[in-house]
Amino acid sequence: MTAEKPAPEAADDYTPRLPGFSPGFTVDLRQVDDRYWASRTPMGISMTSVAPLSAVDPKFMASEHRWVVRLLGGFQFWWKGSLQVGIPRASQRLLAFLALNGGVVSRATVSGTLWPDATERHAYANLRSALARLGRICRQALHANKLELGLAEGVMVDLRQAQMLARRLLDPAATHVGPELGTAAAVTLSADLLPGWYDEWALTDAEEWRLLRLHALEALARWLTAAGRWGEAAAAAAAAVRAEPLRQSAHDALIQVHLAEGNQSEAVREFERYRTLLNAELGLEPTQRLHRLIQDVQNR
Repeated sequence: MTAEKPAPEAADDYTPRLPGFSPGFTVDLRQVDDRYWASRTPMGISMTSVAPLSAVDPKFMASEHRWVVRLLGGFQFWWKGSLQVGIPRASQRLLAFLALNGGVVSRATVSGTLWPDATERHAYANLRSALARLGRICRQALHANKLELGLAEGVMVDLRQAQMLARRLLDPAATHVGPELGTAAAVTLSADLLPGWYDEWALTDAEEWRLLRLHALEALARWLTAAGRWGEAAAAAAAAVRAEPLRQSAHDALIQVHLAEGNQSEAVREFERYRTLLNAELGLEPTQRLHRLIQDVQNR
């Protein structure tokens, strides 16, 4: 009897990268509370020069977190501060699915979800192949038995940290935003979940994260505006606008920053940009509330 061959897999296309960083670029990473870290360079922090915190922060990858699965901005797997390269695509998908699930899952569910078009036998064979190709270090990050799979205790997932940040900002019981929540937080909330992945299970989680982070970015902009931190507030609102250019609440947050800072002309220009885009894309007008806000500015 010949051994059954796994169903064909897509070619591996993993290329490790740190978005926004050029060779020789250095950052000074400092702890600002027990969960968040700020990244600063000699030129300060900018939205274009700093990648999502979990992608580059060696302290996030410190020994207390032996394994880190990064999902924001793209898939990466870290072990003791070292980026693990050459992980096959099928094995990446397995780790990402388990990280998103956040618990123990039956092998039948994993194989059926990751290979929905394969027969049950082929799906199980693909799962065995994905596990075998993980390598010794990656396999140590798994909890596995004959029936179930999951991530081992202590494996850090960057999405969980970002979700904690977003919910902290949206907590109705919160009374102020601390000094640690600024541009670095906006950068973390600007990262897409597994961009370029089109599996249905990944797209569902990506959409949930998109909505959460948009609300959190807008909330962050409001907090920073109230604190008089205009530059950071504008960066947070602009990140929300970039993430969803047709979203009125994002543009409203940016307009409110300009008005609070006294830049009325900037507020009117932002409104006109949004109005033009909305009309061109959807044939719609901004709401009457936003119209009235700008009319009040122009009538002063």
